[in-house]
Amino acid sequence: MATSSLDHRDHRDTQTFTNTATSKFLTDEKLYNERVASIPTSATHSSAPQPPNTSRKFRWIGRVGLGVISDIRARAPWYLSDWTDAWNYRVIPATALIFFANVLPGIAFSLDLIETTQQYGVAEVLVSSFMAAFVFSVFGAQPLTIAGVTGPITVFNKVIFEILRNQAQPPNYHQFVGWVYLWAAMLHWITALLNWCNFLRYVTLFSCDTFGFYVSWVYLQYGIQVITRQLQSNDQQNSPGPFVGIILALLMVVTSFLFQVLSQKPYFHRHVRRFFADYGMPISLIASSAMAYWGRFNTANPITLPVGSAFQPAGGRQWLIRFWELDAKWVGIALPFGFVLWILFFFDHNVSSLMAQGSEFPLRKPPGFHLDFFLLGITTFISGLIGVPAPNGLIPQAPIHTKSLLVYGVPPKRYDEEQAETDPNTRAPTPLQSESPKLDTVSLIQREIPIAVVEQRVSNLAQGALCLVLLSGPFLRVLHLIPRGVLAGLFWFMGLDALHGNPITHKLSYFLRDRTLTPPNEPLRRVRKSRILMFLAIQLIAFGATFAVTQTIAAIGFPIIIALLLPIRTQIVPRLPFTADELAILDGPTASAFTMESVGGVLRA
Repeated sequence: MATSSLDHRDHRDTQTFTNTATSKFLTDEKLYNERVASIPTSATHSSAPQPPNTSRKFRWIGRVGLGVISDIRARAPWYLSDWTDAWNYRVIPATALIFFANVLPGIAFSLDLIETTQQYGVAEVLVSSFMAAFVFSVFGAQPLTIAGVTGPITVFNKVIFEILRNQAQPPNYHQFVGWVYLWAAMLHWITALLNWCNFLRYVTLFSCDTFGFYVSWVYLQYGIQVITRQLQSNDQQNSPGPFVGIILALLMVVTSFLFQVLSQKPYFHRHVRRFFADYGMPISLIASSAMAYWGRFNTANPITLPVGSAFQPAGGRQWLIRFWELDAKWVGIALPFGFVLWILFFFDHNVSSLMAQGSEFPLRKPPGFHLDFFLLGITTFISGLIGVPAPNGLIPQAPIHTKSLLVYGVPPKRYDEEQAETDPNTRAPTPLQSESPKLDTVSLIQREIPIAVVEQRVSNLAQGALCLVLLSGPFLRVLHLIPRGVLAGLFWFMGLDALHGNPITHKLSYFLRDRTLTPPNEPLRRVRKSRILMFLAIQLIAFGATFAVTQTIAAIGFPIIIALLLPIRTQIVPRLPFTADELAILDGPTASAFTMESVGGVLRA
C-alpha cells in the first residue's frame, strides 16, 4: 500500500512538473515572438520554425556588428531567467559530471605539453578552464557550451615549441605564443563583427559527425599514450606500477559502462536509475582512484598526476607575459600561426556550440554564435597575456552538458497514437517479446522522452569555480592522488561512449545487422547500400587524413584539413550520384531552424 502511494505521488510530481514546464515554455515562446518582432533582420519563429528567406541570405555582408547586436538583443530578455532557472536539481549532477569530464581530460591532454615544454603546469590548465567558464557563463549567449583546454590546442602549442627550439636564436616562447594568440584574437573579433559566423549554416551533420568521429579516436589515442608513457618511464623498482595503471584504467571503463547500462535497464526504481546515469562516471573515477591505495595496489606505487604550487605558474615565472617586448621579426612570423589557430577555433568552438544545441534537445532560448565567438577572441587574448593554453569549445563535453540537464517525462497518449499511425509495425510483437514479457517494462522506460532542458548559467560557472578551488594547496594534494591510469580509463570511456553515439558508427553497424532484425522504420533502408558506402568513404577518408596529419611534423596544419570538410560537402558531395532523398537521410542540419536562425537559418539544398 505504501509503495502504491509512493508511485502515485511520483507520478503526480512528474505530471505537475510537466505542466509547469509546458506553461513556462509557452510563456517564454510568447516573449521570444515579441523579441523577434522587434528585430527586423531576424527570421520569425512560431510554433514551427520557418526557413530563412534565401533571397536575403547575404544581406548580412557589409553590415558591421549586426550579428553581435542581434545576439545581445535576442538573449537579453532571458538573462535573468538564466539564473533563476538554475533552481533545479538537474544543475547539481550536471555540475559534478561536467567538472570531472572537463578538468581531468584537460590536465591529461596537457601532460605531454607540460613534460615536453616545461612551460606549462596544472595551474595554467585550471586557470584557463576557470576563465572560459566565467566569461561564457556570465557574458555568453550560449552558456550551455562548455569551453576548456582541448587536445588540438595542446598539439598546436607543442608544435610551436618544437619549431622554435630548432631555431638558432629562438625567441621567448610565451612572448611568441602571446603574439600568436593576439593575431588569432583579432581575427576572431573581425569574424564576429563582419558576421562571418553566418557561414555556419553550411556546417551540416556531415562535418560534425566526421569531426566528432576524429575527436573520439583522439580520446582513445590519448588514453593509450597515458599508459605507454608510464611504461616508458618505468624502472626496476617500480615495475608493477604501469600494470596497476592498466588495471585501474580497465576498472574505470568497466564500472562507468556498468552504471550506464544499469541506468537503461528495468531494474531498481527510476530515481535510482537516474542516479546511476547522473553520478556513475564520477563514482567510478573516485572508486578507481581509491583502489590504487588498497592492499597490494598501494605497494605498486602507480604514477599519479603532477601538480605544482598553489596559484603559481610553471617555472616560477610571472603571470603577466610581456609579449610586446618580442622582436618585430617574430611578430610577423606569428601571424600565419594565428591564422591557423583562428581556423581551428572557428570550426572547433562553433561545432561544439552546434552540438550542444542539437535538434535532439528541446531548447526554448535563442542562441548567439556571433557574440560567443567575439568573447572567444577575448579569452584567447587573455590566455596569451597570462601564458595559459587558450580554451575553446569542448567535444564531447558540450553536448554531454546539455544532455545531463535534460528533463524526461512520459509523452501524452496522443504521442503514442501518432507513433502508431506513422509506423503501424511498432506495436507488432516480435518473437522475443512474445517469449519474454519483461521487455514491456523496457519499452516503458524507453517511452520517456526529453520534455525540457534546464537552460541556465550556474552549472557552467560552478564547474569553473571548482577549477579555481582545485588550485588551492589542499585540493592540489587531492588531485595529486589520482593515478594516471584512471585518466586513461576516463579517456577510453568518453571516447568509446562518443563513438557509440556517432552516426558514422551507426552507419557502419547497419551493414553488420541481420536484415530481418533491423527495424522496418530504419531510415537507412531507403538508401541504396552503395550510396551509404560512398558517403561513409568520404567521411572516413577525411577522418583518416586528419588523424594521419596529426601524427606528423605537419600536425599544426590539421585545422586546414578540418575546414575543407565544408567545401567538400557543399561543392563535391552534391555532384555525386545521390538523390535528394538519400542526402536528406544521410545528412542534415546539425541544429534546428530555431537555433540556426542566429546564423541566417538552415541551409536548404
